[in-house]
Amino acid sequence: MTSAVPPVLARWFECMDSDDPDRVLDMISDDFVMSVQFSKGAGLSAEFVGDREGLVGYLSQREKSVLVHHIDTGAVVDDFELVLGRTTRGGAFEASFNATAKLDAEGKVRRLLIARTPEVSFAT
Repeated sequence: MTSAVPPVLARWFECMDSDDPDRVLDMISDDFVMSVQFSKGAGLSAEFVGDREGLVGYLSQREKSVLVHHIDTGAVVDDFELVLGRTTRGGAFEASFNATAKLDAEGKVRRLLIARTPEVSFAT
């Protein structure tokens, strides 16, 4: 295992934090499948699942340019990228997240699993 800032996931979250998060659609493979487990805390959560259309639906309901994703640690293992990070809103902690991506031979995201919660912080 190699510790590193996973380049594809780093770019993914840079896009998500921008005014044009739809750019991530150019980063996915034809057989893309995803699940985003999204907790707002206090047991309130939603899951966004699907293929390209599922991602389009997820993107359409997101706030743009409000949250900032910070990757605190990551790893690249073969064709997998994994990160642990946090989101902030106006500089204040909002939630912790894990993300795992499986990449194809061209470096496009084939599988994506993201889980986030405001209930757990990994800050020291």
